[in-house]
Amino acid sequence: MSATRKLRLGPLPTTQTVKLTFTCPVGLKADLERYAELHAQTYEEAVDAVTLIPYMLEAFMAGDRGFKKKSPTNIQANRGSSQ
Repeated sequence: MSATRKLRLGPLPTTQTVKLTFTCPVGLKADLERYAELHAQTYEEAVDAVTLIPYMLEAFMAGDRGFKKKSPTNIQANRGSSQ
């Protein structure tokens, strides 16, 4: 691993995937590509922005307290604890 400071998004795991297509602003695409370059340098493994996007979205959603509060697993857990 590079001596460079580690990124918030760590090395990528192997997972099953499904294809999803979306449109984004040109500036965001450029930022994603720069992030992918930095990720590749940091973890010494070639990766492109398209590969990183699902992991970035997953990390974003995992950190969203409002989303976690409203997720089905938390709703069921809260119902069970109030009975």
